[in-house]
Amino acid sequence: MSIENIRLFIKEKAEQFGAKTDNEFNKPYVDRNNTGQEALKDNGAYFGFIHPEEEASGPFHDFSLTIFPNDQNKSWLVCLGIGSSGFKNDYELATYPGLRRLFSKLTDERGFCKSDFSDIETSLPKSITGSLDLQHIKNTIKTYTKVLPTCQIVEDPESIEGKQLIAAFVAGYAKLRDWPSNKEHRKAVSEALGPFLETETIDETEELKNLLNERKYIVLQGPPGTGKTRTAKSVAEKIGAKTFFTQFHAETSFSDFIFGIRPDTEKEELKYKENLGSFSKALKYAIDHNNEKVILIIDEINRANLSNVLGPIFYLFEHKMDVSNVEIEIAPNFKVKRLPKNFSVIATMNTADRSLAVVDFALRRRFAWYNKSPKIIDGRSRKLDNITVNEISEQEFFFKEDFAIMEEIFNWYASSTELNLQPGEGYFIAKSEEEMKNRIRYEIFPLIKEYLQEGVLRNAKEEFNNYFSNRINLSLFE
Repeated sequence: MSIENIRLFIKEKAEQFGAKTDNEFNKPYVDRNNTGQEALKDNGAYFGFIHPEEEASGPFHDFSLTIFPNDQNKSWLVCLGIGSSGFKNDYELATYPGLRRLFSKLTDERGFCKSDFSDIETSLPKSITGSLDLQHIKNTIKTYTKVLPTCQIVEDPESIEGKQLIAAFVAGYAKLRDWPSNKEHRKAVSEALGPFLETETIDETEELKNLLNERKYIVLQGPPGTGKTRTAKSVAEKIGAKTFFTQFHAETSFSDFIFGIRPDTEKEELKYKENLGSFSKALKYAIDHNNEKVILIIDEINRANLSNVLGPIFYLFEHKMDVSNVEIEIAPNFKVKRLPKNFSVIATMNTADRSLAVVDFALRRRFAWYNKSPKIIDGRSRKLDNITVNEISEQEFFFKEDFAIMEEIFNWYASSTELNLQPGEGYFIAKSEEEMKNRIRYEIFPLIKEYLQEGVLRNAKEEFNNYFSNRINLSLFE
């Protein structure tokens, strides 16, 4: 295996990804090469790129693209490294969740990815330091064991698979160094990372149908605009169920959901009449029609005080109740020991609503929880006022480029919790370019501004501001 061939390969990839090496005064990286014969005897041989402000030799700071080769036709180790001098310019970058999120997808069981890229005190695990595939460079790895936040063993770097992995690491380094400056560069980076970032396409409705058969009570949770309610209705329709629907809010009570009494406004005298709530109506129907599937959809389940709303029926939400020796009174002359097998519940929960209380653990145990994340809507692509969009119907378009920009900002800067705030695909559907601009101006822009005012995603404020300034000529800071 030729070290020079791979060195040339990563330089060519760097240029494809936007590293302008012909600029004498503004180099994109410093090229390091310590692969002499003595170094290759497990004495610290490596090559790659380091921060452009560092020296051509000696100790260095910050993130590097580091490859540990050998000339024995044995495995190499491809890494994102940190100079032995620690951080100087890249510490904040090391704290961005998206950096780790990206490189974790480039590693498999033969690699490693730290949980904290700013950590330069923790050594590599034994799966790497003790790997039989790396015994020929074990002393070299031991030297750098604390400053390799992520690495991957490559059996043959000149194979198709080996070059694909190395190209992906170079593309990841290009992203963190912000090399891409035009569509061609960004496309090349996306193509290099694509095989590692692809997610399995699943039929959500089919998956939820199977989950409902197994667990009976499920909650669809996710950011606004991800189609939770629409998906719930689609599942009910697919299994041919009789559907009952209710939406919770802050004033929803036990009498609304289960049973209560209300004034009879049709009588001259003040009288009260019994009122079956949406749960009781759905349950009665399921009992009276035991050959028919029944689904109760509860929209925005976490907007109500669930302890008050559910009351004693909380006990009944056990998808596998082996012993049912307790009768729960639903309403006068209406008691049940268990919920019928043909009765299921699909609830939805907006994870971006920060004003709501956390759902308690007892309820979480009784329901299965299914995450709905923002996703690209497939469709025919076409140009609309110089913007590429996906045509999802004769009247509507999915503005893929706007969605992709917002998704990239969230993926790079958002913590796991903050990912629950990303606007869903529903925000990016419009009938025209003008309508889409209005959606950005009057829906997405105020939403992001509110996030920033609450101290969320502060590291991404300049990225958001740049997007809104270019797209609708509005600044977040005016």
